[in-house]
Amino acid sequence: MRLASPPSPVQRARRLEAVTVGWNVIEAGVAVVSGLLAGSVVLTGFGLDSAIEVVSALIVLSRLRTALAGRAADEERERRALRALALTFFALAAYLTADGIHSLVTASRPDTSPAGIAVSAAAVVVMPALAYAKQATGRRIDGPLGALVLTDAAETRLCALLAASTLGGLVAYSVAGWWWADPAAGFIVVGFALREGWEAWHGESCCGD
Repeated sequence: MRLASPPSPVQRARRLEAVTVGWNVIEAGVAVVSGLLAGSVVLTGFGLDSAIEVVSALIVLSRLRTALAGRAADEERERRALRALALTFFALAAYLTADGIHSLVTASRPDTSPAGIAVSAAAVVVMPALAYAKQATGRRIDGPLGALVLTDAAETRLCALLAASTLGGLVAYSVAGWWWADPAAGFIVVGFALREGWEAWHGESCCGD
């Protein structure tokens, strides 16, 4: 019996992006609804980041399908896709900064969110695994397509960092009553978001050598 050949790096990347879309649709829905109900800056921001991750994964998934179909690469389109990813980083950084400052100034106190704690805890496990797999796969794909996968891996890693910050902020408030931990946790990822956005805008990736 003839054994099936292992998937190519492009096929593997396509599967990883499909998993990313499915997971983040659920994650975004739970986090945004929970964050709005609880009045939590970082939890809502986490949900919005998950929604950005869906858009990011769909952009990359579309390009991977084009490559697997054997159509010629459109480098200009790929550059536009990388810049679209960069803009999502900048938008998230702007949201977290503005909402975090507002919460600190007004001393807003979020409600405890068990659902938010659960979804962010799950993301702390799932997101790093996805980011690592995308990074390893992207490095095996040459050219701008590989750079696109690596940039998306960076965004997934940012989502993992935001999940950890979200979890820390939610637990700190739930256990110690530190209301300021919620917006402070959101500020942690702003610098990373700006850095990743800058690199994506210039067609780079922090994952590259």
